[in-house]
Parts: sequence; structure tokens; C-alpha cells
Amino acid sequence: MTDARLRSDQILEPLDREAELDRLAEKLRDASGVGLQLLNMVGTQAENLIDMLPQTVRGGLERATAAALEQSFRAAAASRGRVADTSDWLTRAITLGTGAAGGFGGLASALAELPVTTTIILRAIQGIADEHGFDPAKPEVRAACLKVFAAAGPLDDDDGSDLSFITLRLSVTGPALSGMIAKIAPRLAVPLGQKLAAQAVPVLGLAAGAATNYVFTSYYQEMARVQFGLMRLAEQEDEPLEHLVHDLKKRLL
Repeated sequence: MTDARLRSDQILEPLDREAELDRLAEKLRDASGVGLQLLNMVGTQAENLIDMLPQTVRGGLERATAAALEQSFRAAAASRGRVADTSDWLTRAITLGTGAAGGFGGLASALAELPVTTTIILRAIQGIADEHGFDPAKPEVRAACLKVFAAAGPLDDDDGSDLSFITLRLSVTGPALSGMIAKIAPRLAVPLGQKLAAQAVPVLGLAAGAATNYVFTSYYQEMARVQFGLMRLAEQEDEPLEHLVHDLKKRLL
């Protein structure tokens, strides 16, 4: 079971537990491989990307990430009911454009573009929550949407088995937003630092910016589908989310 409940006004087809876990395992494998072409494009390893950033930027990464998350959380929530959910390909096309614009001007424009792209991705995550039967207007679902950003980034070289973000507990009472962001920002700062560095690659800036955003958008969309797929299955089966995460991990071995 999860803290978030499925919407009562939405009828969803029942899932086959084992088949759904197999499907989600395949999504994880796909998501963990989306960054390889980008790394080939910029000609470096993921662990070297952040070292390419100026020390002043590296030192302020977590603060910049927290600011981007806070802006994005408010803007994405405010857009629901005003702007319709878009398809995966359209969302990726939009962020491809913002990434190209961010990469065109180097590091300065990439930093300015960061909250814009984060908002678009978070808005897409909210749409994915809705497609799985969860109401993004509810505080616990909004927290779950933000939690997707705690996943290891697309340039991480793990096998997709780090699913700790799915069972991360976030408070949705009291000073909820600042508390959630304080937990997520340190995790997201590393992949966003890699994104900024890739966008700032000399000569390749515009192309690398577009490719980086495409990779990041695709990755977090897939991770959102894994998270909300597991949450939906937990509700249907009346089973602890931790049990499903354990069974999913076994499929990745």
C-alpha cells in the first residue's frame, strides 16, 4: 500500500502482477541506457562532467537545484487545469528546444534554462501520475511527483537497480515543500550538474543542450512510469510498496 490513493472517478483495467513487474523492469533497463549516446557526443565520462564546471558553479549546485525545484513545483501545479497534458514526444520536443536555447549561450544560458526545463518535466510527471489513476491535486501525489527527481540521473552508470527513491518518505504536512526539497535537492544536484556541463561543452553547446534535455526528459518520464506503476500495483494488490520494489529488483539481476 502507499500513502496516495487511486482516484475514485477513474476506472482502470486490473493489472497482472507478474506481467506488470516484468514490464516495469524493462522500462528500468531502457531508462538506464538513455545517456550513453550523450556521453559519446560530449566525449567524456559521466564522473568527469561536473569537474568541467567552474568551482563557483559546483559550489552552488545544490542551492541552484533547490531553487529550480521550488519554482518548478509551484509553476507545474499552477498550470494544471489551465494547460492540457501533452504526449511524451511533444514534451521531449519542447525540452529539446529549451535545451538548445540553454546550450546556445553556454553556461549562463544553461543556468537560466534550468528551472524552465525542470518545470516542463515535472508537469509531465504530474500527467503520468494522472494516467495511472492518481490525482496530482492531492498533496501526497504532488510529493510523489517531486520524488521522481530523487532517482539516479540518466548518466549514472548503475543498472537501474537503485530504487530507493520510490520508498523515500516525504512529509506533506507543515513546512512540506522546504522539507521535501531539502531531501531531494542533494540527489538531483549531481545529474543537473552533469546536464549543465554537457550543455556548456565548447562548440557543441546547442546540439549538446538539445540532446541533454531529450535524454533527461525521457529518463524522468520513464522513472515516473516505474514509480506510479508500482504505486498503482500496490493499491490494487493491497501489498506494501517495499515488497514490490524487492521483487522488481530481482528481475534486474
